Amino acid sequence: MKKIIIILMALALVGGGVYFLIQNGLNEVIVNESLDETEVMTDIDQPQDEEQPDEAQDVQEKEVETIIGKSVEDRNITAYHYGNGDTKLLFVGGIHGGYSWNTVLVAYEMMDYLEANPNIIPDNVEVTVIPSLNPDGQNDTVGTAGRFTKADVPAPDLRVPGRFNANNVDLNRNFDCDWQSTGLWRNVEVDGGSGVFSEPETMAIRDYVEANNPNAVVVWYSAFGGVFASNCHNGVLPETLKITNVYAEASGYPALEEFDFYEITGDMVNWLAKNDIPGISVLLTTHEDVEWDKNRAGIEALLKYYAE
Repeated sequence: MKKIIIILMALALVGGGVYFLIQNGLNEVIVNESLDETEVMTDIDQPQDEEQPDEAQDVQEKEVETIIGKSVEDRNITAYHYGNGDTKLLFVGGIHGGYSWNTVLVAYEMMDYLEANPNIIPDNVEVTVIPSLNPDGQNDTVGTAGRFTKADVPAPDLRVPGRFNANNVDLNRNFDCDWQSTGLWRNVEVDGGSGVFSEPETMAIRDYVEANNPNAVVVWYSAFGGVFASNCHNGVLPETLKITNVYAEASGYPALEEFDFYEITGDMVNWLAKNDIPGISVLLTTHEDVEWDKNRAGIEALLKYYAE
């Protein structure tokens, strides 16, 4: 009997030890599983490090459009930017508003083309387009301050008033090269303003140019049909002569070193020349035709010329 009791006690002790070991092992597994789950939950709940930008995001993208100033009647003068290079090319339309409505339209054609063909812009180039430097003159003639098409074109006898801004100043007689208060347009006297850069529109483009120092500027006018170099009594800059020929040869317009049909005072591209900035005037052949094929070829040639 005594032996049986001892055997039973031994079995009980062995069984208890086995139970203890199993239970302890299970607890350990449960604790470890719990820890693993806690670690997972902690990883989820903890704020993640912000995603590092890739190389393309390292360089802050420029705004697609910039309001560079206001007109006399408080309309926006807007610049549109394409590309992020250090070589800056500036294209300007609409300095004579609705009188030269096709210069605004060719600028819009260019914008559409660049948006549809972004790869045409070299990596080292930034293109800026200011389609309408004289939005009041444009609005006065076509009845809209926004983008317009050929359907909005006014009758021919309404185009002359649209040449000037809301102060009746010819903006292309208000820049600082041979400025006079009374200028000429053909054989007609026009108001050159109360002083150089007296108008908000010319102040806006002056400030933009001085702040951004473009490598080259193209200004569209109408009507003649030619590419004119700029000069303000210091000779034509070699780079100006070069881009005059580049644009002219590609477009088919004749290249001319000087506008000498009548005396010009306060001209925009001549002011650029005075400040050693290459600038050319591209005069469309008529007041009606955009001549996009010609101008697209000229634009493409300039982009290729300024590519690295």
